[in-house]
Amino acid sequence: MIRKALLGGGALLAMLATSPAPLLADASEGQVAAVMDEGLNRSEAMVMASELLDGIGPRLTNSEGYRRAADWATARMTRLGLQNVHREGFEFGLGWNVDSYRAVMVTPRRIELTAIPVAWSPPTEGTLRAPVVLAPMSKAEHFAQWKGKLAGKVVLISMPGTSGEPSKPAFQRYDDKQIGEYDKYDLPSFDPHAADRRAKRTNFPLELSRFLKAEGAVAMVRISYRDGKLVHGEGYNFRPGETLALPAFEVAAEDYRRLARLTTTGTAPTLELALAARFDASNLMAENLFGEIPGSDPKAGYVMAGAHFDSWIAGDGAADNGAGSVVVLEAARILMRLGVKPRRTIRFALWAGEEQGLLGSRAYIDRHLASRPIDPKLTGIAAYSAWSQAWPITPKPGYGDLKAYFNLDNGGGKIRGIYAEGNIAAEGMLGKWLNPFASLGAGRVVTGKTGGTDHVFMQAIGLPGYQFIQDPLDYDSRVHHTSIDTLDHLRGDDLRQAATIMAAMLLQAANSDKDLPRMPLPSKPVPTDPFKVRDPDE
Repeated sequence: MIRKALLGGGALLAMLATSPAPLLADASEGQVAAVMDEGLNRSEAMVMASELLDGIGPRLTNSEGYRRAADWATARMTRLGLQNVHREGFEFGLGWNVDSYRAVMVTPRRIELTAIPVAWSPPTEGTLRAPVVLAPMSKAEHFAQWKGKLAGKVVLISMPGTSGEPSKPAFQRYDDKQIGEYDKYDLPSFDPHAADRRAKRTNFPLELSRFLKAEGAVAMVRISYRDGKLVHGEGYNFRPGETLALPAFEVAAEDYRRLARLTTTGTAPTLELALAARFDASNLMAENLFGEIPGSDPKAGYVMAGAHFDSWIAGDGAADNGAGSVVVLEAARILMRLGVKPRRTIRFALWAGEEQGLLGSRAYIDRHLASRPIDPKLTGIAAYSAWSQAWPITPKPGYGDLKAYFNLDNGGGKIRGIYAEGNIAAEGMLGKWLNPFASLGAGRVVTGKTGGTDHVFMQAIGLPGYQFIQDPLDYDSRVHHTSIDTLDHLRGDDLRQAATIMAAMLLQAANSDKDLPRMPLPSKPVPTDPFKVRDPDE
């Protein structure tokens, strides 16, 4: 086992350092030991993280920040010596760049509000000043109530709700019992109307903004969905001709509730809002980034590691997903430093457009792996929903070439294991590859699934795409998509552990004499509940 190799393998590691290629030609304990030595003793993960997160910052897809970061990442891949470093474009939409913004309550007293513009919001014309009106609207049926009442107003569109104190620690690491809760087979569920409902929810902000504009409102403001003065700013109206009709802000929950209280108990407050933002229609193509370590057997296919490179703008995109991106690049560095000569090609991918509906990884699938028949006019979340329920799946010539895909996108916590995604047949091989890292807390394989990131659509077409289990830290409680998603919320020890495991998993998968077992090519399921009556309000 690895521990024995490390404790008694000083001579071996010295030989590996001076002559890596011959000794790393096959899968062996010595090979994994060398990966551990390089990854744990000479990690560059936090240095890379600072360059990306402190130096460049947020990376909204198609923004100037994303393009600067893409230049940085491809230059680093090239310096590492990766081959076939390139970008693949796919149709996305408008770039959007923010120069400055502010939100101030000026009456009944002056307060600088904690706020952020909604992504792809149109700018204000200088500073606008107007009273607020509390007019919560969550569906088009609510519009009639507010006709003729919104002219010249900043419209508070959310219900204020009430504050709630957290009942769990903000920061946590998993214990064995918690990890074990994921070790269960989740029965599949198919609702043929789910995509329609999601599309309707996604389209509503545009519909609402057009109604408000027609009524003469000057801006709309929503509440942050977390307390603690955290803001997010997610927005999905990035297609030309489909951007919001008027400026949109998100205000911290505490500030929003104050505005609502003042509105309902006295004279409505007056706000000043300013947003200097620039749309960029010069290039509607987003870009995925790739580099490779070529395999010795051109017929053996390839294995791949990936993470999404884009982020929102509220913080620096550190935990989501600068951490995963740095782990992928550091895994590449480890393997290049060791001079590995894998049987299968090892490909490294940094995806764009994940936050808008896994668009980058889906574009890769559509180009290289398989197709599904969806309306080409659909974009963003609507395309995301429709794609997962479109049949049949038609494999492309490259479908069989991808032998394993490993994804990292659950924050900066260390790896604790891997989700088998219901593929019970694959658990044995995954467990064998992870077993050397049990002493680092990462030995568990669980049957359950996890969603919301770039392995999902690979699994959806029957390919072996896997996401690692990670310690949550404070990812879901307060960091995910928020204004505090900065380097301070990453842990250097966790990143170097994760990168080391990523490198070792890739190398073992690349050199394995067996392919990971695959699930069958999915075909259209029948509705799980054949008696469900569709709600006419949905």
